[in-house]
Amino acid sequence: MTAPRAAIILAAGLGTRMKSDLPKCMHQVGGRPMLEWSIDLARKAGAERVVTVYGRKSPQIGALGEANNTLTALQDPPKGTGHAVQCAESAMAGFLGNAIVLYGDTPLITPQAVEKVFAALESGASVAVLGFTPEDAGAYGRLVVKDGVLDRIVEYKDASEEERAIGFVNSGVLAAPAPLLFELLGEVTNDNANGEYYLTDVVGLARKRGLKAVAVEGDAAEVLGVNSRADLAEAEASWQTRRRGEVMRDGVTLTAPETVFLAHDTVIGRDVIIEPNVVFGPGVTVEDGATIHAFSHLEGCVVRAGADIGPYARLRPGADIGAGAKIGNFVEVKKSTFGSGAKANHLAYIGDADVGANANIGAGTITCNYDGFGKHRTRIGEGAFIGSNSSLVAPVNIGKGAYTGSGGVVTEDVPDDALALGRAKQVNKDGWASRFRAAMQKRKAER
Repeated sequence: MTAPRAAIILAAGLGTRMKSDLPKCMHQVGGRPMLEWSIDLARKAGAERVVTVYGRKSPQIGALGEANNTLTALQDPPKGTGHAVQCAESAMAGFLGNAIVLYGDTPLITPQAVEKVFAALESGASVAVLGFTPEDAGAYGRLVVKDGVLDRIVEYKDASEEERAIGFVNSGVLAAPAPLLFELLGEVTNDNANGEYYLTDVVGLARKRGLKAVAVEGDAAEVLGVNSRADLAEAEASWQTRRRGEVMRDGVTLTAPETVFLAHDTVIGRDVIIEPNVVFGPGVTVEDGATIHAFSHLEGCVVRAGADIGPYARLRPGADIGAGAKIGNFVEVKKSTFGSGAKANHLAYIGDADVGANANIGAGTITCNYDGFGKHRTRIGEGAFIGSNSSLVAPVNIGKGAYTGSGGVVTEDVPDDALALGRAKQVNKDGWASRFRAAMQKRKAER
């Protein structure tokens, strides 16, 4: 029987190399704070208890942990990774299962990698560590493995030249039965180059007791830790590449994959075609058979089956585009629904509106939804035809099958099948233009 699982997420660091007023783990990958990736990872790996460790100078991290229904623990002052885990001991009180230590700045680790660590415990190890082999081992802690057993972890600053030559290094992810983990941490000292309490010392202490420690190998690309803006960009690029591959395997056509940017919760159906330079913000669902043309930006919206979006379209939060509908170039839609087959082919702003099935919105149409104090709704009936360059002053209702004349300002409801003419009567003044030019030329000559 599998032992219960818990996760302790270390997120107390400020990340000074980020050069930011925002705590490091609040920075986003895939439109989502890095801390939330780690919380989600813990839950996907089966953790029934999750603790977020935050610092005194980063209360936002604690608040985000609570908002995601984790327990929280304050590390103040910071004294190293071992001390950070110890700060979670009270939040872990009474938990007798296996606990894994994760990090709020490693957003790319997969549940499969974490499963390998837990599996090592369930196969008889007392301590399990996730390692990897990077192209450049740099300043990572080295994993000293002898006869298949992890003997110790040596921090780079404390390593000998022989130990620094080891290419298998520590990701920081470590798991052990929770009671044992805290018992061993109680024996950790700060007798090292940094004067800190290292979590990694747990391995050596376990070995001194005759307990088995093992290292399982993960993908170097997954365990990337974010410590700078350059690291953040690298993590974003790696995640985007992974996610693009997933959606293409699921039946989506990306004509220029490297130019399409997805969010953590983007949902895309089968046989969707996405052209170059499309950006998906959070909260987008695109149903089967839709087409998203180049240079479009979508966030917080739904695109129904077979709809056609763009190019150069912007769908803002609350947009719901019906099956087979068309949102064309330079059309912006916000908090509005389009019925099936409805069209706004070009150069329009539709905000706070309901557009009926098969209605047609002419070029230059705007819904005047804001009066400086509140937003008001426009309702356009099925099959209505809105003439080009119309201004629909909300709140207003356009009936089924109704027409509005081009260039009109519509301020009153239009009945079904009626024609609304909301423009001033045209008056032609013969000869006015030539008289005006002559007067202006004379005035210019006299200066």
